[in-house]
Amino acid sequence: MRIVRTVVSLLLALFFLLPLSWMLVVSVKDEAMKIKGVLDWYKPPYTLDTYFYVFRETSLLRWMFNSFVVACAVTVLVVLFTSMSAFALSKIRFRLRGFVFVFILAGLMIPGEAMIIPLYQVVKELGMLDSYQGLILPAIASPFAVVVLKSFFDSVPNELIESAEMDGGGLFKIYYSIVLPLAKPAIASIAILTFIGQWNNFLWPFISITSEELFTLPMGIPTLLSQYTKDYVRPMAINSISSLPVIIVFLFSRSRLCAG
Repeated sequence: MRIVRTVVSLLLALFFLLPLSWMLVVSVKDEAMKIKGVLDWYKPPYTLDTYFYVFRETSLLRWMFNSFVVACAVTVLVVLFTSMSAFALSKIRFRLRGFVFVFILAGLMIPGEAMIIPLYQVVKELGMLDSYQGLILPAIASPFAVVVLKSFFDSVPNELIESAEMDGGGLFKIYYSIVLPLAKPAIASIAILTFIGQWNNFLWPFISITSEELFTLPMGIPTLLSQYTKDYVRPMAINSISSLPVIIVFLFSRSRLCAG
């Protein structure tokens, strides 16, 4: 039975890796090569000229830098603020705690698209349109992350918190010395989901950014792909480059999580 599960798992892995491998192979093909069948995509010759062209003639690296800055900043701030909020809701007794949690839960029922217009008006009044601040700050609020982390913090024994308080530990020390290390799997999951979500975010940058030098990848890539609608190689090279950071972050986070 174990052998069957292993074989099935390997087949599923190959099935899901096939589109990725096809994208990578096509991205290193010669644009002038004639393709008569599917197998012709995997036959040599191979070349990196398309990658050199993309790096030299487009603003892809600049857009990738913008996406990386925004995604990293949002991820760090979301993990920081939502973990503190979840810790307060889970382990600190205060009036209206239940109401606050229900209010946060209600935020999950409101589609993000429904808040675009009021959010745009607020950001405009604050003078943060077409800026990094306008891209980062509106994305910090994450009711989903608060709910997930609170549920995880609820599983931490209250006796552990009380013993730490008896030893003279303050709330903030208990938060970062005891609760956060125990919540590493949940925090890693929130960080990965937040990073990928911001890396792929298109709607808010499309509305709030007008300067090309502040474009993120989801905004910039369509402007490049529209020029090469009859080509496969350049779009695949562009998508390969833009996908690489997300794959690296996912593998790094997974290895760190498994090591922990």
